[in-house]
Formats: sequence, structure tokens, C-alpha cells
Amino acid sequence: MSEENNRTSADFDLVVIGGGINGAGIARDAVGRGLSVLLCEKDDLAEHTSSASTKLIHGGLRYLEHYDFLLVRHALQEREVLLRAAPHIIWPLRFILPHHKALRPNWLIRLGLFIYDHIGGRKMLPKSHSVNLKTHKSGEALQDVYSRGFEYSDCWVQDARLVTLNVMDAAARGCDVRTRTECTDLIRGENKWTVNLFDKLSNSKSSVTAKAVVNASGPWVEKTLDLDEEHDSKHGVRLVKGSHIVVPKLFEHEYTYIFQNADNRVIFAVPYEQHFTLLGTTDVEMGDEPGKQQIESDEIAYICNSASEYFKQSIDSDTVVWHYSGVRPLYDDASENASKVTRDYKLDLDVRKGSPVLSVYGGKITTYRKLAEQAVDMLQKPLAHSATHWTKDKPLPGGDIPNADFDAFVAQLSDRYNWLDKNVLADYARNYGTSITSVLNNANSMAELGQHFGGPLYQAEVDYLIENEWARTANDILWRRTKKGLHLEEGVAEQLQNYIDAQYAFTEGNCVKTAS
Repeated sequence: MSEENNRTSADFDLVVIGGGINGAGIARDAVGRGLSVLLCEKDDLAEHTSSASTKLIHGGLRYLEHYDFLLVRHALQEREVLLRAAPHIIWPLRFILPHHKALRPNWLIRLGLFIYDHIGGRKMLPKSHSVNLKTHKSGEALQDVYSRGFEYSDCWVQDARLVTLNVMDAAARGCDVRTRTECTDLIRGENKWTVNLFDKLSNSKSSVTAKAVVNASGPWVEKTLDLDEEHDSKHGVRLVKGSHIVVPKLFEHEYTYIFQNADNRVIFAVPYEQHFTLLGTTDVEMGDEPGKQQIESDEIAYICNSASEYFKQSIDSDTVVWHYSGVRPLYDDASENASKVTRDYKLDLDVRKGSPVLSVYGGKITTYRKLAEQAVDMLQKPLAHSATHWTKDKPLPGGDIPNADFDAFVAQLSDRYNWLDKNVLADYARNYGTSITSVLNNANSMAELGQHFGGPLYQAEVDYLIENEWARTANDILWRRTKKGLHLEEGVAEQLQNYIDAQYAFTEGNCVKTAS
């Protein structure tokens, strides 16, 4: 009897626990290879770690100092794969690294950038070079002591949208997606798992069976493993909090800064949402329950002081308009310093009793697709399944923009939707790419976009996000699917939540419009 015929039948081939970037990527890859998949997430998609990044697709220049050459190489290779897959939510940035003479010698930075240019097979992005900050426009915002610097390439990503687009693609290929649904128990049987679920929105319990389980629950990876009384994993994570602040725009140009600090860490200063600058991040060891973390006053002071060492304009806590914190579930490699803990990942596969469970430790957003590919590869043999890789050359929803030429795409949209406010059009193009047609839903005037909640937020977008992207609350819309919370007046969140409550009912990952 074959291994496949000897296996007990189950509702799903695979249950993926965790709706962050790794769980989303694994679910998408697996269902695209012909496996039946259920993805469950106890909160919103990307609600925790995956929406709290610095929002960069990058190799990690500073990782070279830690000799993580393989991680940097893989990340740089993935940088261009992702740029082609989602040119609406991922785009190139040019970084300025001012030379701080007291920290690193000029030759060392040059060597690092030479390696960075060549180790990943760069094709689409321009190479690095030195700059004169006395004449370069990026130098205008910096203190006069910084006269020389370096310019190099990496990419920006709308991190929470990257997660959602992966889940959308998975769902379009047949994945059962259940948000606000917590895995409450894992029961290992012979050749089969029983997975108990609790839907928070409908207060209902359910149970499914699966041939295999993926534990991609990020900071909760060990807690999820503990649901299986028979688990014997010897791996662990270190919970490291990273916090960011947002302040009014500090400079007028499009460059991003990377600043060296005396503690061997770096701070980024990124143009953000047209009118702001994003500053971060910190590295703080955590022992508390993940999900409850908040930025501390000393973290705000650290970021402000680090940035103020470089900018002419002084930055303090009074200038902060928004902040966020997330917990990085880093693979515990026993490093003494949190900043030196590897950003690479570890995949642990347990196949006892013919019931595979694969646990994901660590990882970074840039390498999520490669991680997912490797994870599904590891599961194919125990599942007696074989299918080839497919995600490298497939665009994410909205990303099928011809030649990945976003500017040409926007020009075409401007001609087609000449009635649409130009700021709204730019916003929709960036968030939804070619899916903008689904958002507008045959509207032919601003009035046909429905209720105006303020700023760039209209009912048409709200309905689209609820009905297609699993948005369930005002915060899902204002702070994860978009960042419109930064642009709207106080009180809009309550107004938006009242609209959602009046219009929709939710259960088992689905929504029903209750009002006409």
C-alpha cells in the first residue's frame, strides 16, 4: 500500500496557523501547488509583527558586519523578485548614508557597499556611489559636520498590504481563510491532526482535521506548540521589540537616510505618507506577553536623539504624531546582544506519528517568499505530494502592471478616470494597482464613490476592503490596509466603525452585507 493510500483522510491537507507574512506566504505557495489549505489568524491579518516593520525590502547592509553573507545574498535576490511581483506596493528607494568619521572608516563602508552591490546579482536597481553632501540635495537637511556620504539602493514596501495580497491570492486559488479565528487546541493522531478553532466575531467553536500543520504564529510560536502535548521542539525565539515614530516631514526630497549610531545600530529616516517622516527602529528584549507591547519614553528619546545627531532640525517627543511597536520573534541563536541576533530563519519539521508539524522561527519580510517555498518543499514528502515551484514569476494581486512600469500605469489611469480626484487616484493606484477597477466598481463620478468619511476615504474603498480583504474594524482599514488614519480628523474612526457595524455581519471568515 502506498504512503498516500495509507494516510487517514482529512478535511484539509494543511492548516496554517498565523496570518502574518510567513503564514500568508506559506498558504499561498501550498495552495498553488495543489494542496487543500486552511489559514487561521487569531486577530487581523498582519496585525502584529508584519505591520510593525520599518517597511523596507532590503538585504540588510548592517548584517554584513555580523558576517550574515548568505542572509544578505538571499535577501538581495528576493528584493528584485518582489519588486517585479508587486510594483504598486513595492518601489525603489535611494538611501543616503552620511559618513560619521568617529564610527566607521571610509574604506570599510566602501567595501561593504561594493559587496552589497554584487553579492545578490543586482539587475534592476542602480549601484552605489559616494556623494558630496555639501552639494547634494540630501545634505541640505543635515548638520554641516557631515560633508561626505554614500548613496545606494533598496526598496520600500507597504508591509501589511503585502501580507493581505498573499492571502488574497491564496484565497483565489482555493484557500479557506479565517481571520479573528484562534487555534485553541492541537491534537496529534495517527496520520492526522485535529485542530480546534474559536471564531471571535461569532463566538462559535469548530473543529477541522488536517494531514499537516504549519505553526507560523510568530511571537506565539512556542505557545502554539504547547497546544500539542506531545511536541518535543528544542528550538526557541527571542522576543525583541522594535518601535518607530512618525513626525512631520523633515525634508522635501525623496531620499531615505540611514544613520549610524555609536551603539553599532542604525536608524532610518524615511519619507512617509507624503507629509511625514518615519524614524526607527529600536531593539529591546521583551519578556512580556507579545501583543501588549507599547513604545516606552526612553525608546522615543533614543530615536529622537539619534536622528537629532544628524539633522539640523531638532526632534523631540513633542513632534511625534504617531508611533507603533512590534515584536520580532527572532530565532534564538544565543547571541548576547539583541541587535546581533540573526535575522535569518529556522524551519523545524516534526513528523512523529505520521502527523507533520512545521514550526517557523524568525525570518524577515524580505525573505518570506523563499521561506515559504522551502517550507512547502519540506512538507511534500511527508504529505506524499509533489509539485514544482511557482511563486517566483507570478505577480501578486494588482501587480500585473505591464513591464512593472508604475508611472506609465498611473498615466493610463489618469486618462481613463479623468473624473477621479488626482490624490485619490494616486492613493488607489499605490494601494491596489490593477485591482483599482474592483475598488471603483463602475463608478463614473466622485459622488458614486458613496459616503465620504473625510480626506481620501470613501465608502467604495471601505466596502471593497471589507468584502475582499477581510477588514473587519475601523483600525483594520485606517492603520493596516491603508494608513489613512494619519490623514483624517479625530472622530472618523468611530464614524467608520458605526458604518461597519450597521452594514455588515461576520462569521467564519466571511462577511454578509446586512443593509442595502
